[in-house]
Amino acid sequence: MPDVYIYDAVRTPRGKGRKDGALHGTTALDLATQVLGAIRDRNDLDTAMIDDVVMGCVAPLGEQGSDIARIAVLNAGYAESVAGLQVSRFCASGLEACNIAAAKIKAGEAEMAIGGGVESMSRVAMGSDGGAWYADPHPAFRTYYAPQGIGADLIGNLFGFDRTDVDSYAVQSQQRAARAWSEGRFAKSVVPVKDGLGLTLLDRDEHMRPDASLQSLAALKPAFADMGDKWFDPIILQRYPEVDRIDHIHHAGNSSGIVDGAAAVLFATRETGEAMGLTPRARVKGMASIGSEPSIMLTGPELVTRKLLDRLGMSVGDIDLYELNEAFASVVLRMMQALDIDPDRMNVNGGAIAMGHPLGATGAMILGTVLDELERSDRETALITLCVGAGMGTATVIERV
Repeated sequence: MPDVYIYDAVRTPRGKGRKDGALHGTTALDLATQVLGAIRDRNDLDTAMIDDVVMGCVAPLGEQGSDIARIAVLNAGYAESVAGLQVSRFCASGLEACNIAAAKIKAGEAEMAIGGGVESMSRVAMGSDGGAWYADPHPAFRTYYAPQGIGADLIGNLFGFDRTDVDSYAVQSQQRAARAWSEGRFAKSVVPVKDGLGLTLLDRDEHMRPDASLQSLAALKPAFADMGDKWFDPIILQRYPEVDRIDHIHHAGNSSGIVDGAAAVLFATRETGEAMGLTPRARVKGMASIGSEPSIMLTGPELVTRKLLDRLGMSVGDIDLYELNEAFASVVLRMMQALDIDPDRMNVNGGAIAMGHPLGATGAMILGTVLDELERSDRETALITLCVGAGMGTATVIERV
């Protein structure tokens, strides 16, 4: 099977996922169209050479439904021969889309493909697509269903993280993201979002709070305490009877932000890239997904990392940089604890706590972020992973060329 190479990666800045956010007036289709246009224009692509575009979208309904990947392909003016596929693996959708694009090339189905994702959370609300897991009592009962935030709080209780620990991590995320922006570490990949007249709507992540401190975060009330006390704590504690009670430690300041955004990553064989005059930036070494315990829901990153590294014959120390979506602070703390990962190798430019988590796009965004950082810091290998709803994990390992 041919090796798969990454040639480029772009993302929009993340806009606040509210009606007063800078990107609220921009549809998901337009966001996806703009990153596809950027990938084409930056690389002077003959789009007829692209076999497929795969895009993650977690709430594919309304204006971001109906296979938004194919409609964005057409809207961006790509060749009609370019196919489009929308995919959802909850929060890992963007990385899964990239993995599918890479797998198509490795399998010989495609020679060049784009993976990415999009989510307009200010226009299509999280959870608005519904689903049997939430609405049907049978799977909910069988899996001790509880919302993600309850699981995040339980991780803290199970593995010894308190409110100060998760708040301290959140402050670090804000500080690292602010430093990355001030030093221009995102400049290579972030493309401004523009309106129909070509005027810039947003050119910088809008959700950041670089002034956050332990003192300011301490004033925030736990976000999941009321729903836990009223409904979900007794349910999840049936699955984890070793815990007496749940100490609710997460809130808006140490959890991922609700934002709008899109991303795209260009994959191809070396031969196809050379034929188009492109220089490869990294090689995809391996990809994996795994299921994990669904009630706590958020422990998949550790498990899928072990699975993928074992499959590749690698150890934790062989990875120079780790990029884990900051769904909640405890998720990152637990992965570092479980795998003994040096904090200086984890999310070195901040993450979703500071910059936000546009559900369908985040996986592709952080793939591009860590690729840029490998080049900037002259390192070789990176692992990208995300926790996933219903108890899953997805991961990818890349190496510079």
